[in-house]
Amino acid sequence: MNLKNVEKHEKNMVTITVEVGKDEFAAAIEKAYKKQVKQIKIPGFRPGHAPRKVIEGMYGVEIFFDEAMNIAFPAAYEAALEEAKLNPVEHPQVEVTDISADGFTFKATFANYPEVKLGEYKGLSAVKPSTEVSDEDVTKKLEQMQERNARLVSVEREAQNSDTVVIDFEGKKDGVPFDGGKSESYPLELGSGSFIPGFEEQIVGMKAGEEKDIDVTFPADYHAEDLAGQAVVFSIKLHEVKVKEMPELDDEFAKDVSEFDTLDELKADIRKKEEESKETAAKQAFENNLIEQVAENMECDIPEAMIENQARRVVDDYKMQVQAQGVKFADYLQMTGMKEADLIDSAKEPALHQLRGSLALEAIIKAENIEASEEEADAEFQKMADQYGLKLEDVKKYLRVADVEEQIKREKALKIVVESATAKAE
Repeated sequence: MNLKNVEKHEKNMVTITVEVGKDEFAAAIEKAYKKQVKQIKIPGFRPGHAPRKVIEGMYGVEIFFDEAMNIAFPAAYEAALEEAKLNPVEHPQVEVTDISADGFTFKATFANYPEVKLGEYKGLSAVKPSTEVSDEDVTKKLEQMQERNARLVSVEREAQNSDTVVIDFEGKKDGVPFDGGKSESYPLELGSGSFIPGFEEQIVGMKAGEEKDIDVTFPADYHAEDLAGQAVVFSIKLHEVKVKEMPELDDEFAKDVSEFDTLDELKADIRKKEEESKETAAKQAFENNLIEQVAENMECDIPEAMIENQARRVVDDYKMQVQAQGVKFADYLQMTGMKEADLIDSAKEPALHQLRGSLALEAIIKAENIEASEEEADAEFQKMADQYGLKLEDVKKYLRVADVEEQIKREKALKIVVESATAKAE
């Protein structure tokens, strides 16, 4: 292999020109012959036993060139990358520019892992949100607990916003029922916005036992194309009007919803947990603000292929979140009227943000010569084993040592930035 040329373009695109010599190509041709000879029929020879010279005489010496190039290319390409100290982030586009029995020359064009020129990363200043917990914060959490433990009771009056009504409904378009437009004994919270605009508003004022037809129009961007923008009629029968009955905020409430005997003890626990939560959130926000500054201060030209790959990873993570809710991703796309390509495009901006932060930390690791010891990696493995209640050997089966070491180095890099920084109040 002979690396003839390295040409660098914008956005970290690189083209290398590589020559594969006669001896390397000859060895590859021989391998190609042995691989393909069984599929070549030559009169007078048993399948797989025709000499190479006879086959080349009948079909030309070029008969094995394509397969030989496929055999020789990977080793030549990898050797050229190593010599040029290049690190592709995508598969190359390959062009063969010259080929004969004496060898072949190819050009490979690809996006290369970007170089980073660090700017200021020490002595920075960033906002750190307040961790103070107010009485209002505690009251809000108590009200949420009160809401979760409320019970619905029937009332004999007209339905109002925030009431829950139990209804039968059937929708018709031009007098004909449509799919998904019918349900019985459906509990609907009025004002929740869970139905199309105009539906819930027209139920306000109805009483138990009352029936009514309401006119609504589906939104123009509704996921079902046959209903999008269409006017329909829903026949409504209201069975019951229910209101939330809130429990009293007293010691009995504290006993029912927690392990505490008094409301004061519950409030103290809520305050403590809120303080811990705010401290964690403030710490993370402070770190994120600093890394954003480091990323803004650095010079780095990130290839489009790298952004595309990261955007796909963002979407893959989102897929798992959707499916964890028991929804098939294909159904989610249909419900939202989106295509996966749309999600990938919308994920490119956050993907770029993530990449810049990650590259900034990598650059700091390099600049500070940060290492992770075997003892530190073992301690991290043990920490994860304790956290998830697993055996140490089982954790080591699922995680690579290199990945754990990389995480340790990133945490050390972040610590250097944080400990040299100044926190500002909001």
